[in-house]
Parts: sequence; C-alpha cells; structure tokens
Amino acid sequence: MFKKLASIVFLFLPVLAFGQVAPSVRGGDLDFWVGAEYSNFNPDYGFNRLSGFTALVDLNGLVLRNLGAEGEARWLHFNQYQGETQDNYLLGPRYRFFRFHQASFYAKLLLGGGFMNFPDKAGSGSYFAYVPGATVEYRLSHHWAARGDYEYQLWPSAPGTVFTYPKPSNGLTPNGFSVGVSYRVF
Repeated sequence: MFKKLASIVFLFLPVLAFGQVAPSVRGGDLDFWVGAEYSNFNPDYGFNRLSGFTALVDLNGLVLRNLGAEGEARWLHFNQYQGETQDNYLLGPRYRFFRFHQASFYAKLLLGGGFMNFPDKAGSGSYFAYVPGATVEYRLSHHWAARGDYEYQLWPSAPGTVFTYPKPSNGLTPNGFSVGVSYRVF
C-alpha cells in the first residue's frame, strides 16, 4: 500500500509543480521604489520660498494592491532668508485611487517631524507634523518613473509668524511642490 501511494505521488509531483498561480510566478504586486525629488516650499514664516532635495522610498502592494507606504526625508536649505531652513522626516500610508495607462494618482497622509531654523538666528525647533498630500507618478519604463507631488503640512505646535500677534498662533502650515524620479528596486 505504501509503495503504491509513494509511486502515485512521485508520478504526479511534476504535474503539481506546473500548477502554480500566475502571480506567484511573477512575484506578486509588491513593489519597492527609491527616489529623489527637487522641492520648492512656502515655509509659512517670512516672505521667501525654500527649496531643496527630498529622498524617498515607496513600498506598494504589501497588504492590498492599491495601498502602500511612503517615507521621505526633505532638506530645504536653498534660497534661505537670513539662515531660515526646514527639514522633514515623514512616514505614512498612500493609496492609489486612479490609474490611467502609465499614470497613477495617489493620496497620502504622512506623519513625522518638522525641524526649523528660524530667520535671524531667532532659534530653532522640532515639531510634530501631519501631512496630507497627492502624488502623480508616470511610469517611464519597468524600473523608472517620473513623479510630481504636492503636500500641505500642518505643524500645530509650531509658533506662528510675527503677523499673528496679538492673536494666538495656530501653528505653521508649510506647503509646496516636488518633482523627481524614482527607481524600482524590486
């Protein structure tokens, strides 16, 4: 009896090997992207716009096909006004709500920290930030994509500008655009 069962399993083993589901052969929908962007932001403090660079990572399809995660680090150190700079370190979910050919449209909500050096060496501070935003990504090839991004950052505990005096401050709301490229690692 054991010999018959072993020979049947041995004969049908090659058939079972070809019975894989197609996504498992291709590797599923998990994507890992790294990228860089040029950013131009209104710091919501003073009269100038800060610019700088952003490094980002995207992980798509971890749980659901259209749901992913994004992490970014942004350093706004160009076009300073008397030493003013802003840095952001953010992480959160993003959701692809529309896809048309090679273009994908995402909504995101990132959380993290915002760090600011105020003008005229008036001090610096680190603040909690939550950031709703939108991203448009256009696939150039299997591994490369061009992207554009808009973020409206909310720093509720940051001090407001001098223009809010004598009213209380409602925090800062830096916002701006970024453009760049990303590369699909796997």
